[in-house]
Amino acid sequence: MMTNLPASGSDSLSFDRLHPSVREWIWRQGWNELRDIQDRAIPVLLEGGRDVLISAHTAGGKTEAAFLPIISEIASDASVSGFQALYISPLKALINDQFRRLESLCELAEIPVFRWHGDVSAATKRKAREKPQGIVLITPESLEALFVRRGPEVARMFASLRHVVIDELHAFIGTERGIQMQSLLTRLEAVLGRPVIRVGLSATLGDMELAAECLRPGGGASVACLESAADGRELRVQVRGYVAIAPSKGAEKEPPSARHDIATHLFDKLRGSHNLVFAGARRDVELYADTLRSLAESLGVPNEFFPHHGSLSRDLRESVEARLKDATIPTTAICTTTLELGIDIGDVESVAQIGAPRSIAALRQRLGRSGRRAGKPATLRVYVEEPQLTARSHAFDTLRLDVVQAVAAIRLLVAGWCEPPRPAALHLSTLAHQVLALIAQHGGIKPARAFALMCQTGPFRKVQPPIFADLLRSLGSAEHELIEQSPDGTLMLGEAGERLVEHYSFYPVFESPEEYRVLSGGRQLGMLPADQPFAPEMMIVFAGRRWIVEAVHAAERVLEVSPAPGGVPPRFAGTEAGPLHDRLVAEMLAVYGGADIPPYLDAQGKALLAEGREAWRHLGLDRTQMIIDGNAALLFPWVGSIKRDTLFLALHATGHKPEIHDIAIEIRADLDRLPTTLHMLASSPPPDALTLALAVDTKQVDKYDVYLDEPLLCHSWAAGRINVSALPEMAASLLGDGAPEMLPRSSLS
Repeated sequence: MMTNLPASGSDSLSFDRLHPSVREWIWRQGWNELRDIQDRAIPVLLEGGRDVLISAHTAGGKTEAAFLPIISEIASDASVSGFQALYISPLKALINDQFRRLESLCELAEIPVFRWHGDVSAATKRKAREKPQGIVLITPESLEALFVRRGPEVARMFASLRHVVIDELHAFIGTERGIQMQSLLTRLEAVLGRPVIRVGLSATLGDMELAAECLRPGGGASVACLESAADGRELRVQVRGYVAIAPSKGAEKEPPSARHDIATHLFDKLRGSHNLVFAGARRDVELYADTLRSLAESLGVPNEFFPHHGSLSRDLRESVEARLKDATIPTTAICTTTLELGIDIGDVESVAQIGAPRSIAALRQRLGRSGRRAGKPATLRVYVEEPQLTARSHAFDTLRLDVVQAVAAIRLLVAGWCEPPRPAALHLSTLAHQVLALIAQHGGIKPARAFALMCQTGPFRKVQPPIFADLLRSLGSAEHELIEQSPDGTLMLGEAGERLVEHYSFYPVFESPEEYRVLSGGRQLGMLPADQPFAPEMMIVFAGRRWIVEAVHAAERVLEVSPAPGGVPPRFAGTEAGPLHDRLVAEMLAVYGGADIPPYLDAQGKALLAEGREAWRHLGLDRTQMIIDGNAALLFPWVGSIKRDTLFLALHATGHKPEIHDIAIEIRADLDRLPTTLHMLASSPPPDALTLALAVDTKQVDKYDVYLDEPLLCHSWAAGRINVSALPEMAASLLGDGAPEMLPRSSLS
């Protein structure tokens, strides 16, 4: 089992074990004592021999917990050639921040520190290559480029490597980029012929055991796990509810929008201080930033509200970050997830979230930006928008799901829960990339060696030999010609593979989330994220109405749709995408069944919560999970996104035409045979996951999926996005004790 180490000794004992130059640096900072996580980490890292996982809240001293002992070791033997510590970060901006911190810490010990990413000059990188020493800070993409372009130099450059520090570990777990990082470390240790101690740093970990396994695939049980319990900050929360008033027919003026009301409250409460407002998608960030700027101009006061997202230029983003660091210039950043990770932006007074949180881990990470100064509380404001109800409103809208989801998220936040890392899927897109990178690094490699390195000792342990062989065949097919095989069996890059690997865009394994253009009769309706399965004859809700998917063109990222008959669809006010965890949905159900009125809800929020609970009871959802609403069946399995999508695909496979409404599924045809379908799903063995995946036409979601054939795409989708074992229980729960509740349309108004 994984070990959780007890606190070790006193501050003075840990302090005395540090190198004199490090002790002097601590003295110069004016520290009275080491933090608990630093006191515990120092002896573990100085004793060596074990990977270490360090978890503490934002600004909790994690970086120093790792580097005080690491620098002490380097300072004791600084004359060796080669980098002695490697720091990997998901963000260039975070590397720049840590570079400044480590330069100060390493100055007294005369240890060189190098940055290495796309914004660093070639001259600086050449200096580091020619005389590697001390500490190098790098992104996974730059490390990949170093391996591919300078493969023969890697052994020399890292000959003295003792530690690899992975910052913001939670941002890597379960992602394609995280698998690439794990693979890079496997390849590095293979070149060196020995393991290197790995140190993971994170502020948000839902399951230390799974996180330890991410740090050392196949060896998580031996990782020393250190978790700080020193986050005793006061938390102040408010959840504010808003109703989006629908414009009346023939009205001369549109009513004030909920966005304007939310922006006005933000303007009144945040002016004069430093804050972060997480507004979701880039479009929403720009809309809120523009509304707030307009409010400042109308009042003749300086603007303090600025957008921050990945599509902005680096100069614009850095100017906002510089303002946030400057305590004399009040600044609020309206942002996507770009300011969620640990970039140093100074002290933030409060954090605002527009829309109900979908991830408790992300919410905790964001909240960690606030209340970092001693005696200051962490302050969170959540703004939730619900639609105005009319006689034609969808039953789903009456449930006030966003308000309920916000309350459930706050409950879990206060309880200290957050999503655990998802167990690794096959990640075949990244495996394809790593095969090409491995060939380029070594100039060729035998298939057996590649399989042993990637799938036996590396992170792709769920990939069995037949699937690996199929992947090689797909890469080498006449359609792709990325690899070829020499007479002695060595894998080599094909002509197309050489062109791909030589381009700078090869090094990242991720791209922006896939979006599909939605076309109707040749007219583009907009863009739709590929975060749910799509296939012909499926029904979707988009732009305020229902559509039938007529055709899916995966290569062109196009959905052809036609209008579908039916009533008014539900309105979705959520600003962020992403899967919901089973635990959050279960907590939503508990909120509906409760009677408490959280004191952090404003008056409108309390009214909306009461409306949602009343609708939940009125719809009969306190005694059933399936209701008949006119000519439609509404299914509430109360599960997370993966299980919900599995049920959706199973219903589609049986000839139904379901549509997804976040936590629910709606079926508007063949209602008479729906109970029979559910009985079959409840009493039969689970269907084959590969068969369900075959129905999805939008399986190319990751960067190198385009080079995988259909069977491989089915394997990849089935492994990471389908849970057939949960189907019988879901179907049985939906059936309940008898027929579903029958609710006449008029009773829902």
